[in-house]
Amino acid sequence: MKNFIKVSIVLAVVASLVSCGNKRTPQVQYMPDMYVSVPYSVNGAEGLNGAPVNLAPVTGTIARGGEAAYDIPNTNEGYEKAKITLTSPLEITDKNLANGKKMYTIYCAVCHGKKGDGDGILSQRDKFAGIPNYKDRDITSGSIYHVIMHGRNLMGSHAAQLTQKERWQVVQYVEKLKNDLK
Repeated sequence: MKNFIKVSIVLAVVASLVSCGNKRTPQVQYMPDMYVSVPYSVNGAEGLNGAPVNLAPVTGTIARGGEAAYDIPNTNEGYEKAKITLTSPLEITDKNLANGKKMYTIYCAVCHGKKGDGDGILSQRDKFAGIPNYKDRDITSGSIYHVIMHGRNLMGSHAAQLTQKERWQVVQYVEKLKNDLK
């Protein structure tokens, strides 16, 4: 038993001397993969085990939780194409109009006014001039949606603020406001 205690003390002393050695040199690491990550190449180069990284998604796929891509370009031709070809996939219901009104009040009424007459609070305070009255505009559901997606003239895009469904609900509400102004 005395030998065991002596051997244990000697091992403890040796271990403390080894562990308290030169701090400038790397020490032995237990499970080094936990400390040193495996580097990957970027921009389509091959990474771990020859597997490619940073590849573009497969054409026609939609990210989980995402929405279908809007492929009409932000040009005058794109605007005209949207004006002619785009139609709302949503049914006109009281629920859709109510949410469209809610979203319109949050994002649009500040400039376009509560009635769509271009007399919003920013127009009244002379922050922006020339905000159109919906009554005077030749707009369709497609052109409204396109402008929400890309913006037009001084108006910026609101695609990031609204989901696809909310955009179409705003479109329905804007069309209702236009009809009410006649």
